[in-house]
Amino acid sequence: MVLVAGQDWTGQGAVPLHSGSVTGTLDDCACDVETIDRFNNKEIFPKLQKLLSSDYFRFYKVNLNNPCPFWTDHSQCGLKYCAVKPCTPVSFSKFIQLIFSYKYSEAASQDLEECEKAEKLGAVNGSLSDETRQALQEWKKHDDESDRFCMLDDVDSPESQYVDLLLNPERFTGYKGPEAWRIWNSIYEENCFKPYSVKRPLNPLASNSGLCVEKRAFFRLISGLHASINIHLSARYLLDENWFEMKWGHNVSEFQLRFDKELTEGEGPKRLRNLYFLYLIELRALAKILPYFERPAFHLYTGQPTEDNEKKKLLLELLHMAKSFPLHFDETALFAGNKKEAIKLKEDFKLTFKNISRVMDCVECFKCRLWGKLQTQGLGTALKILFSERQIEAMPNTSNTNPSFQLSRQEIVSLFNAFGRISTSVRELDNFRSLLSNLKQ
Repeated sequence: MVLVAGQDWTGQGAVPLHSGSVTGTLDDCACDVETIDRFNNKEIFPKLQKLLSSDYFRFYKVNLNNPCPFWTDHSQCGLKYCAVKPCTPVSFSKFIQLIFSYKYSEAASQDLEECEKAEKLGAVNGSLSDETRQALQEWKKHDDESDRFCMLDDVDSPESQYVDLLLNPERFTGYKGPEAWRIWNSIYEENCFKPYSVKRPLNPLASNSGLCVEKRAFFRLISGLHASINIHLSARYLLDENWFEMKWGHNVSEFQLRFDKELTEGEGPKRLRNLYFLYLIELRALAKILPYFERPAFHLYTGQPTEDNEKKKLLLELLHMAKSFPLHFDETALFAGNKKEAIKLKEDFKLTFKNISRVMDCVECFKCRLWGKLQTQGLGTALKILFSERQIEAMPNTSNTNPSFQLSRQEIVSLFNAFGRISTSVRELDNFRSLLSNLKQ
């Protein structure tokens, strides 16, 4: 979709007004959509947003410079007439060459402008004060010395940098076209569990799909993550831009193109149901990890004792609330068959998810890469928690013994921010329902 400054993006008259909403009981679990909506929007969402705005959770260390391990031909723009790689600022001489090569075509000029716009919107704001940088170093030192978390290679890389997530919200960046499609095609076609004879989009709930409950669950998690990202892009869309400001807001047309039942040939509602399934998985992980954070030895350390204690209290309130949810997903249904087959399937899960995480290094929009890496790591941490129930239950309560189960600061930050993205998506669905309802009147 080409963005035109000043164009009406409210969705009025653009496409049929079908909400693409979902209701009723979800597959593979006993919960229903309405219960999740009420629980999330009234209970979870407000507390979670307050927690994520705190210093401990707003800074995320990430390596945005890892090379893509699967292909080398990068083209950030993805536009037919944008021949500049990789959407870097065009020098005057390059600009002249483009003008002559395209014979002053209006389309070329428009595509070049959109290419530059995509780079600007997709740029990551990495500005941090010297005081903040020093504090972050002290936080890392505290973590290493107290719990001795197993740090991720990405964090220790000299290419890694801290990013303030509040300065880099997940929203529309203009990243689209073949390059963006290649990312998702790689995830679905090569890394997601599905029969090789079935092409995307696969309905993982179909009785003839040949997928066991575990592989079906994995597919739904990836589909739910994809749906959540698309909801954020639709909810924080660049509606207008001029010399003074950029206007962000809900793009109902964009939302319907991705989720309307008729416009997506029936796939949109399935994607939304998968979003709710993902919500249940990550919510269950938060409920299961409560004992880890209840330990007296655990601190949300930022060097500010009063605030750190207040934020830990808020964190525990949130986790107790998550535990109180009446219709949790029953993870014991996963890997419950033949022990040997269950072990192999679990390893396949880990390898497949690790491969998907590596695909994120192929995303050429840096802001998209940032949130893609964070959310895949967050989901990976949630799966790690669900697969480690015995270790969590066996954790000692004393501060002088390291527990057998560990989470690094990086995993904690990604876990809660990833769930924050899913929680926000569920909340935004309610906003889109209201907008669509108003348009029908």
